[in-house]
Amino acid sequence: MVVEGPVGPDRLAGLTMNHLLNNFRPPGRQKQALTEIAGLDPGMVFIARSRREIVGYVTFHRPDGYTRWINHPHVLELGGIEVSPEWRQSRLGGKLILAAFSFPAMEDYIVITTEYCWHWDLKGTNLDMWGYRKMLTNLFGKGGMEMKATDDPDINEHPANVLMARVGANVSARDALVFEEMLFDEKRFY
Repeated sequence: MVVEGPVGPDRLAGLTMNHLLNNFRPPGRQKQALTEIAGLDPGMVFIARSRREIVGYVTFHRPDGYTRWINHPHVLELGGIEVSPEWRQSRLGGKLILAAFSFPAMEDYIVITTEYCWHWDLKGTNLDMWGYRKMLTNLFGKGGMEMKATDDPDINEHPANVLMARVGANVSARDALVFEEMLFDEKRFY
């Protein structure tokens, strides 16, 4: 098992996707999405692979244009993380998170993750909503992410939803303060 990244589009082209990596879309389309993210500036994809097969991944990119977080130039979003059910007992999620947050460029960003319960694989993990949330907060906590209170309407739509963030060591005090202010003022622009 190899965990590596960030990987570029050329590296991804020579790999296949595990057939069970289908939580967000079918494996072929997910590979295409990973390739697109890897080509973004900034965009980062970290993978776990067995030989030439991707069995897990985590992605980072700028926030979606319709969220308040796009208004801060130093915010990067953890876009998705997925590990094939065949490999979930290998603790690959934690290894992917540790590899990603060990990458020096992460220190230049405020990394957020917006976790919505309607995206969670409750059935595939046999966890209830609160158990899944605890699993995610523990997982992202391995990378130094912490839960943040916010008035973001998508996060507040359900009590299980959660926003987590990590402020990189190279982020200025001003940028960190602006981010903290944005947590409770969706009309505030950078």
